[in-house]
Amino acid sequence: MERIVGISPWASEVRQRIAQVAPFASSVLITGPSGTGKELIARSIHMSSGRAGGPFIPVDCASIPGTLFSSQLFGHVKGAFTGAAAASLGCFRAAEGGTIFLDEVGELDLELQSKLLRVIQERKVTPVGSHESIPIDVRIVAATNRDLKKELAANRFRLDLYYRLDVVSVESAALKDRTEDIESLCEYILDKMIEEREMPRKRLSAAALRMMRAYDWPGNVRQLQNILERAVVLSQDDVIGPEWIPRLDDTAMPLPTAAETLPSATAEANASTEGWLNYSENEKEHLRRTLEHTGYNQSAAARLLEIDYRLLLRRMKKHGLKPGRAAAK
Repeated sequence: MERIVGISPWASEVRQRIAQVAPFASSVLITGPSGTGKELIARSIHMSSGRAGGPFIPVDCASIPGTLFSSQLFGHVKGAFTGAAAASLGCFRAAEGGTIFLDEVGELDLELQSKLLRVIQERKVTPVGSHESIPIDVRIVAATNRDLKKELAANRFRLDLYYRLDVVSVESAALKDRTEDIESLCEYILDKMIEEREMPRKRLSAAALRMMRAYDWPGNVRQLQNILERAVVLSQDDVIGPEWIPRLDDTAMPLPTAAETLPSATAEANASTEGWLNYSENEKEHLRRTLEHTGYNQSAAARLLEIDYRLLLRRMKKHGLKPGRAAAK
């Protein structure tokens, strides 16, 4: 089963919901912000079901041009249109015996929604260029970051399709609403980097974790993965310190305690703090190193730090960092 990581009430509830709905063939609608793991939930439902031995076919509805929608989802016969040199199964038939995941289904226009509704109702597809309907046995899991009830009220989403998809609903949660899961998510992501990409084993310091818990995470888990990968690539030590965690806004972050800044509060209680950088000095050093890394390209530095360009300029001014050169140490 794909892992839903975390100790938050949401993580516990969604694991329970997956266990409840997985054994059945009912359609599932997953809602929530982008980057919150809706495909992971869909895969978990599939892998916990009796269809786990069958295919899981993800479809990004937002990226399929309307002219190719029918061919992509329902297939086509050879010669159905210019360039159709061979027949194609289409995503629905490719998912036979398994699950099809319709991601960002709320992006489909009304005409394409009508085509999708017909297939869901009849459980048959008609390939482009053919008049023969072919029965399908697939489970449908859909996801969207849109509020479909608002889309219904604005006549941008079909009511009949909504009720076909929303037999059972699962809501994903923004990372800012489940900050207690950040530590376990970080451990899981770092372990996956070792397993899948052969990246070096590293861990986060307590001070870095404190900073990460204070973020709003507008990009959610996807953003968390991005920041962790960058920290693993750029940091030189086995422990990732707070200097490698970019600030996302201009709010004050909580400073680490003495116990967090020292490797071991007990074993090194008498360690000298001479030369130890305070928070402001750490920020200045991180800005300086980032600017040097980008050749003092401030736009690139702002993107790398994932902060607003104007905020970068304010921070540079605060620390005396001039364009093209570092401040005197």
